[in-house]
Amino acid sequence: MLELSAPELEPPKAALSPSQVEVPEDEEDYTGVCHPECGDKGCDGPNADQCLNCVHFSLGSVKTSRKCVSVCPLGYFGDTAARRCRRCHKGCETCSSRAATQCLSCRRGFYHHQEMNTCVTLCPAGFYADESQKNCLKCHPSCKKCVDEPEKCTVCKEGFSLARGSCIPDCEPGTYFDSELIRCGECHHTCGTCVGPGREECIHCAKNFHFHDWKCVPACGEGFYPEEMPGLPHKVCRRCDENCLSCAGSSRNCSRCKTGFTQLGTSCITNHTCSNADETFCEMVKSNRLCERKLFIQFCCRTCLLAG
Repeated sequence: MLELSAPELEPPKAALSPSQVEVPEDEEDYTGVCHPECGDKGCDGPNADQCLNCVHFSLGSVKTSRKCVSVCPLGYFGDTAARRCRRCHKGCETCSSRAATQCLSCRRGFYHHQEMNTCVTLCPAGFYADESQKNCLKCHPSCKKCVDEPEKCTVCKEGFSLARGSCIPDCEPGTYFDSELIRCGECHHTCGTCVGPGREECIHCAKNFHFHDWKCVPACGEGFYPEEMPGLPHKVCRRCDENCLSCAGSSRNCSRCKTGFTQLGTSCITNHTCSNADETFCEMVKSNRLCERKLFIQFCCRTCLLAG
């Protein structure tokens, strides 16, 4: 019988122990103490910039590296919902949100507009710059613009006029501003406009009154005549020529003469200077109506003054 030989078998492979199997190494977890500002997710190291989340706020970005802080620094505000420090609007040193109207204080070179909660380089109309506090403070209600103080006005609002740095109400004609009572008071009845209640405090006269010696009078006194003045609503009493007792229209248009003077036409001449030249000549002057001429008045005074 033919004996067949068994096939040649390969020796069995030996089993590998676990220590011999190659396993990729995991990074070792940090087991030390985290920074106090790190949250419940832990950290990768002991510093504030190695936290996985924050207890209070995260400051910075991926590019600049983030870190956990308890309070956001100047120029930032704390977003409690996102637990992040967000940048304030330009000019704000502290703020409550990103909006320009949410500034609480301002950086150097800016003024805090407290009513608008904004930071500005120049205070707007109606406000002035308080250099000590670096705030924009409100001017007096009557001021459109002011400097240094609320009532140191430079421009007034409509209905007010500037007087010595203050804005006073534009009172109606016939009234004046009473600074003590802070209201408009009545002028004297002879005044159209005035600065006070007295008779001698008129600026312009009432209708049918003339201005004379700081008063408004119904008629000019003796030796004066009313004359219209450009730009004035009333006439002003002007003095007549020194020899006239009264005059009309102009200072030399005399209607009556003072004692010791004789009226010759519209002039008043002294009595002792009134004489005649040749009588026949003077009669001719008078008959030809030449008495009004100064030259003939001098030569024919008596004849020209005779009635008829």
